[in-house]
Amino acid sequence: MNLKSIGKWLLRGLGLLAGILVLALAVAAFLPVPLDQLPPEDKYGAGASSVQPSTTGLEREFPPINLMANNPLTEEKVELGRLLFFDPVLSEENDISCATCHHPDLGFSDGLPQSIGRNGSGIGPERTGEVSLARNSSTLWNVAYTTSLFWDGRVDSLEYQALVPLSHMDEMGVQNTNNLEDELKTYPEYVELFDRAFGGGENSVTTDNIVRAIASFERTLITNDSPFDRYAAGDLDALTPSQRRGLNLFRSAATRCFECHTAPTFATETFRVVGVPDFPGLDHDAGRAAVVANGEDGAFKVPTLRNIALTGPYMHNGVFQSLEEVIDFYAKGGGRAADMEGIDPFVRGFDLNDQETNDLVAFLYALTDESQLPDIPIEVPSGLPVVPPLENTARQLVEDFNIESTGATPVAGEPKTVTVAQGETIQQAVDRANPGDTIMVPYGEYHERVAIDLNDITLLGIPNEDGEWPILNGQDQLSEAVISSGNNFEIGYFQVINYTDNGVLVEGVTGVYMHHIYAARTGTYGLYPVQSTDVLIEDSEVSGADDAGIYAGQSEDVVIRNNVVYENVLGIEVENTIGSEVYGNHAYDNTLGILAVVLPQLTSKVSLDTKIYDNLIENNNTANFAQAGTAAALVPAGSGIGVIGSDDVEIYNNTIRGNKTVGIGVFSLLIGYDTNEVDVGPNPENVHVYDNTFDKNGYDADAFITDQGIPGADILWDVSGWNVRFDEAETTTTFPPLVPTSAWPDTGYRLYWQVLNFLLGILG
Repeated sequence: MNLKSIGKWLLRGLGLLAGILVLALAVAAFLPVPLDQLPPEDKYGAGASSVQPSTTGLEREFPPINLMANNPLTEEKVELGRLLFFDPVLSEENDISCATCHHPDLGFSDGLPQSIGRNGSGIGPERTGEVSLARNSSTLWNVAYTTSLFWDGRVDSLEYQALVPLSHMDEMGVQNTNNLEDELKTYPEYVELFDRAFGGGENSVTTDNIVRAIASFERTLITNDSPFDRYAAGDLDALTPSQRRGLNLFRSAATRCFECHTAPTFATETFRVVGVPDFPGLDHDAGRAAVVANGEDGAFKVPTLRNIALTGPYMHNGVFQSLEEVIDFYAKGGGRAADMEGIDPFVRGFDLNDQETNDLVAFLYALTDESQLPDIPIEVPSGLPVVPPLENTARQLVEDFNIESTGATPVAGEPKTVTVAQGETIQQAVDRANPGDTIMVPYGEYHERVAIDLNDITLLGIPNEDGEWPILNGQDQLSEAVISSGNNFEIGYFQVINYTDNGVLVEGVTGVYMHHIYAARTGTYGLYPVQSTDVLIEDSEVSGADDAGIYAGQSEDVVIRNNVVYENVLGIEVENTIGSEVYGNHAYDNTLGILAVVLPQLTSKVSLDTKIYDNLIENNNTANFAQAGTAAALVPAGSGIGVIGSDDVEIYNNTIRGNKTVGIGVFSLLIGYDTNEVDVGPNPENVHVYDNTFDKNGYDADAFITDQGIPGADILWDVSGWNVRFDEAETTTTFPPLVPTSAWPDTGYRLYWQVLNFLLGILG
């Protein structure tokens, strides 16, 4: 072949390649950008769940009962289910009933570290046998509200849950459910009971109806009238002073118990790695990782704390015998104390003295209520032996801890002013108040932690003649200055300094107004509304927080305006929140000025509808001093505004200057988390950045950025998410050098996104 022919073939080949490339690009322009799958709107999980009207904000709405559409609740099913629950006839050897491992006198558990399965003998803590299961028996109290069953969440309904022990060879061991149905049909009373519950005579005796009946019975195991519930309903004498102090510790930023064990169920449908040690002699339990592809190794469901006093031993493997041991484990930082990796960021460790530990235990005892405890049947239709009643020594402890109260509740009358008297603490004045009152605090220095649970309370400082506000000083000893769980709470005109964990914490309520507060050196957060609705924070100054100066988390309808935040890790953070406006603020000398973010493993699963505008964000170059293992510790110094995984975000008309790494960064949550840690949509979607003023950003980018080969700039985008647009002046520096604008057609956006993500995939 001569050179001329070779040249023709080369040209043809190059033409073919060019055609293929053009075709590939054309296809890429129409390939959809993958969208995050958000939960249904009623499962978003943001905002308050407090009941209205109410006396305190601690009275919360229980979630809907997890009821299957084909199994409506009836009295006939419940009674049939109760008898089946206690009848050993459901086991292969007729020797184990559901109540063997879920005894009502033991909080519907069995008092053992791990349950004993088939061919065992005895009941409760005295039960012995050769077949020991790997896990602790979970309580069934309030299981009606649960959508993730078993410690690993492997099934989502009580009907499916009931099938597992029925057929598991180490548990009830039924090998042939047809034989079980035939056996039940030999008992006329059961045939009649099934017919009443489901209709169809003998044909109604089926395995499906067995589990439907048991599930119906289990849905009646409700506990909601504990001393805590009575306190939440307004009976302020229902808790002892020790239990009230324990409640404050439980919901403090020090222990952060409430973050995972959320009222009213005191559980969440999340799976967390806390680092529980393996039980001696047992293999490592992978937990969630063993049942789903993206599960974390060692992650287990957050259990309810209701009736926890009755259900020891504790944790998924029963490794701890007492509540004191559990508290000590968390106080040491969970698995962090054993240098385990991947421990949940909420498990940080804390310091409690003996009195505080006793107070926290006392509060946990206040979650006890057996008022709807079902009767153990004297006999069952099969005639087989029924588990006997058992003595639970914890009941006497509960009786000792809990008190009979008067049942009286504060009544809102004509609003009045309560002024803190000479020699009186703020808390004493709070305890004299009724809903609707205003508490006035004269100028002075107060060393205390104040808890407010009543609704419609206003707490205001009275400045001195020089205009100085009263001082709440934790003296580096107390965890937070103010905790409020009261709806329609207002606080203003205070200096809050030197607390170890938080300044002002408002949790789970509707109507929050924080204003004219100076907070400095208050630990994790300065001003901290969480799981709340209708929040306004304004005209305040916050510094020295090792997480966020102003933090609005898992909330709804939040306005943060006209504040000054400096020398924090994060100046202002809006996390897993719906409907927030952040404007008119001055953020300087933080690690990052303003952050909108969605984080995993929280009750709220979304971050939506955020507006950040008219802010001055400058010189946020402070070295990151967040606690190791927290999300804040991942933030690179020198960042102006950050958007991480949030959707429907507008950023406009801000002045952003002097931030050495980036002016505005838009990133996927996967920049700092593995996919198996993420249970939320990780990518930013529908983000519009426009009409901002940039000056001297990105001049000395943090190593977190430069180590990935990325330069500093006014705008950084990791090419994640759909419909992220930047409409800025031509002088704005960006990386990538070309970023999408509103002028781009969707086909152009898709093509650019596909090409860049293809190249990123090649580069790893």
